[in-house]
Amino acid sequence: MTSDTATDAHRAEAPTERPHPWQQRLRRFGYLGRPQPGVRERLVPPFPEPGTRTWAVLGIGPNAAARLARWSGWGGPLLVALFAGVLRFWNLGSPDKVIFDETYYPKDAWSLLQYGYEGTWAKNANDALLAHPPEILLSPEHSYVVHPPIGKWMIALGEWAFGMNPFGWRFVVALLGTLSVLMICRIGRRLLRSTALGCLAGVLLAVDGLHFVMSRTSLLDLIVMFWVVAAFGALLVDRDRTRARLAAALPVGDDGVARPSAEVGDRLRLGWRPWRLVAGVCLGLSAATKWNGLYFLAAFAVLLVLWDVGARRTAGARHPFRSVLRRDVLPAFGSTVVLALLTYLVSWTGWIVTKGGYYRDWATTPEGRAAGWTWLPDWLRSLWHYQTEVYSFHTGLTTPHTYQSNPWSWLVLGRPVSYFYEDPKMGHDGCTAAEGCAREVLALGTPLLWWAACFALLYVLYRWFFRRDWRAGAIACAVAAGYLPWFLYQERTIFLFYAVVFVPFLCLALAMLIGALLGPPGSTERRRAAGAVGAGVLVLLIIWNFIYFWPIYTGQPIPKSAWHNRMWFDTWV
Repeated sequence: MTSDTATDAHRAEAPTERPHPWQQRLRRFGYLGRPQPGVRERLVPPFPEPGTRTWAVLGIGPNAAARLARWSGWGGPLLVALFAGVLRFWNLGSPDKVIFDETYYPKDAWSLLQYGYEGTWAKNANDALLAHPPEILLSPEHSYVVHPPIGKWMIALGEWAFGMNPFGWRFVVALLGTLSVLMICRIGRRLLRSTALGCLAGVLLAVDGLHFVMSRTSLLDLIVMFWVVAAFGALLVDRDRTRARLAAALPVGDDGVARPSAEVGDRLRLGWRPWRLVAGVCLGLSAATKWNGLYFLAAFAVLLVLWDVGARRTAGARHPFRSVLRRDVLPAFGSTVVLALLTYLVSWTGWIVTKGGYYRDWATTPEGRAAGWTWLPDWLRSLWHYQTEVYSFHTGLTTPHTYQSNPWSWLVLGRPVSYFYEDPKMGHDGCTAAEGCAREVLALGTPLLWWAACFALLYVLYRWFFRRDWRAGAIACAVAAGYLPWFLYQERTIFLFYAVVFVPFLCLALAMLIGALLGPPGSTERRRAAGAVGAGVLVLLIIWNFIYFWPIYTGQPIPKSAWHNRMWFDTWV
């Protein structure tokens, strides 16, 4: 396992090869500083050659070991994703109940399949759905919903394929949860330049309790997370390809070494950037699932502009900010913000092309005609009115809830949400304990992972502020976009499970910290061994912690005393 992610070996944002003035002054006293890589290596840090030592220890021949090492870039992530998928799809239809907010989104999804908009369900619809035979008590009368439709359309795909039952409405969410683990493995590999650390980030995500529970529950938040992670990955690919284009355009000296060039850095047009378009669509789909995706759109738009500034500066630009403003900002705005907004608008197609949706004909009412802007299409004015009403609902939601929590408590898992709870007696629902049993599905992150991630975030901030590590800045930006906006709504009714959208980035931060624990290249064997033992113990404890809480993640019947033992804090009950 390599640990180059914790070093300065590829500090890609160093502006020039010239040392800082303070470094020049310190050279009088013998200061030499770290050796700086060439401009090409700083623009496009190379992936380390995959090692074969592990395969050799297992008795595999050198040729086969070399092939396995080459395949590990995809083979490792696919194995981790397979592991995550087995966990998430195992007994997916249990509990065979409508749990927590599944009383909303699966039914809205089925209605979209039937009418193109959300209809109205009878009050006893949940019981009817789970009856034998099931009965669907849906009418075409419109209902007021406060979230955009894309997430529900995706849930509807599983219902279309497997029916209106717990497995059907959870299928797509479980699939997206599994694919998000695969993406984090590949993102971690590209970000940290280490296949092992990328796969470790995926393993951590696979065994996080909150991500696991959300992958097995038909809610919208994990779908938002999936599109955010996809957008982040697309922007990373765009970053690498853009910097490679700059590196390829740099002049090469007689010694074969690329030189920084103001002509290239300031004037080169970066051309067609399809991965930014992919990111724009993904960010639009995240916002078209829940509006908190808009915060990632804003944060990532700023991030990619700063990445372009850093790339042009490294290439030799004398005025990188001015160059980016002239050549990159407008295309970046169009390929992300504009494209995301268009994607959001297209997501409402079912509501637009039908006539039964809530507020669909508002523009034709006396109130709508008096509101002005009558030169716009009626459907657009009606949709805008709908959005303003939804915004008023979200900002004014203060109804108390048993499991609401303040974002200050999220990172330490102060108040998890119970999605499902039953207390069967002995001989019922698999209970074999004389004292009786408890069955619960608790949206609780794996505690040791989250608490370790708190320290990892401090390390990431240190790397970003004091070592100018762009990778740490990217992770911090994503966590901030998913976490900090909730502090603006201190009086609103909000829940811990909203944090699932930034859980993948907590896992990346922890993988980066573990890379530092392993030691930088050139460390002594003793140092590397101590780091490996410490990192291994931490990872094994996190996996054990996930296994320990498995029964209350999956609704398994356990004795009441065993359930109480897992309630480590009063606020978890």
